[in-house]
Amino acid sequence: MLVKSSRDGFFHPASSDITSAGVYHRRRELLRLMAGGAAGAALATWASREAHASQAPRPGKLAALPARASALPGASTVEKLTDYKDASGYNNFYEFGVDKADPARYAQALPTSPWSISVEGLVRKPGTFALEDLLKLAPMEERIYRMRCVEGWSMVIPWVGYSLSELIRKVEPLGSAKYVEFVTLADRKSMPGLSSSVLDWPYLEGLRLDEAQHPLTLLTFGMYGEVLPKQNGAPLRLVVPWKYGFKSGKSVVKIRFVEKQPATSWVVAAPQEYGFYSNVNPMVDHPRWSQAGERRIGEDGLFGKKRKTLMFNGYEAQVGQLYAGMDLRKFW
Repeated sequence: MLVKSSRDGFFHPASSDITSAGVYHRRRELLRLMAGGAAGAALATWASREAHASQAPRPGKLAALPARASALPGASTVEKLTDYKDASGYNNFYEFGVDKADPARYAQALPTSPWSISVEGLVRKPGTFALEDLLKLAPMEERIYRMRCVEGWSMVIPWVGYSLSELIRKVEPLGSAKYVEFVTLADRKSMPGLSSSVLDWPYLEGLRLDEAQHPLTLLTFGMYGEVLPKQNGAPLRLVVPWKYGFKSGKSVVKIRFVEKQPATSWVVAAPQEYGFYSNVNPMVDHPRWSQAGERRIGEDGLFGKKRKTLMFNGYEAQVGQLYAGMDLRKFW
């Protein structure tokens, strides 16, 4: 399958680009409050009043992480949010075990403070960034993304963070940098899954530089208005909503800018089943199951009717141009 450019008529408006009436009126209310001198109070509570606030109130279990509602196309949706208990209790995080309940069961031992990430490789300004400095690098936004797992289940999650491009811009990649590699924590004291040989550790993921710079690629510090639970990749992770979930590395400790395509963990472990790009594509099946349908966690039972999988997980209008002219059956 070839992806066509916009001039070939490939793109069409996505439902996520259409602002609902409720969101529109809430934003109008924010402008009214700002005009009346109440901007501080309005901004302080805006994240919890934005779209879907009544569906998924802040759980109140972890520290609050205030964020403004994102105006970025594709960063909101009219779909129902996944319940927090499902989003935080049904996870793939093999460092804590291969069962979906293992991360929530074992990740509480994960040390997340102090935390820093090192940025190295083909950049003009390499360095180490403390978590506290990263939290202040750019304004926090709440973005409601669809998430799709290669195994066939999906969720809708309100993440908190900012575009990874903010950090990329700060470190100034060299012209020879073509890819970005992400290295995640491998701590044998707190991660029982590292005793497994299912993958080589630490877990490595990667993106093409233009994918990493895309505004939808999120450097993520929280969800549901709070800091990330440990089982979801605390204290910071990647979220790339148009790709299968394993591309969104958790508990990141290092970012490298490189010239050649990184040898990512799943491609090394099972190259016949996992490709480097791993874009959500209903027309390219996993060798062991179809990718044409999915089940939404918390909504559809095991034997319920599947949803139709959307090309690029529904972000076709925003990211399709990144792959114009590429054969996505070859580059999968």
